[in-house]
Amino acid sequence: MNYKKPIDLVQEKPYLFWYVKDIECLSEEAIVEAILNRGDFDDFLRLIDLMGVKRVAEIFYRQTSSKRTNYSKKTDNYFRLFFERHLQHV
Repeated sequence: MNYKKPIDLVQEKPYLFWYVKDIECLSEEAIVEAILNRGDFDDFLRLIDLMGVKRVAEIFYRQTSSKRTNYSKKTDNYFRLFFERHLQHV
């Protein structure tokens, strides 16, 4: 499938957003969180292609900087390591 924006990925993977009545209203933040938490690595790579690694990292760091976060410790650690390594090359 040819993706042009993050919502295109959402429409192909509605099971990642089972808790949302209208997936058309999802924000970039909600899409990033759902894909990082429940998507597979191919979903993540597609998200990076659509939004860019910098934008996804910005959203991730903003979400994880608050006291309460929806990321597990394992997920948080993995993506911190991923972004630290890959943002050096951007």
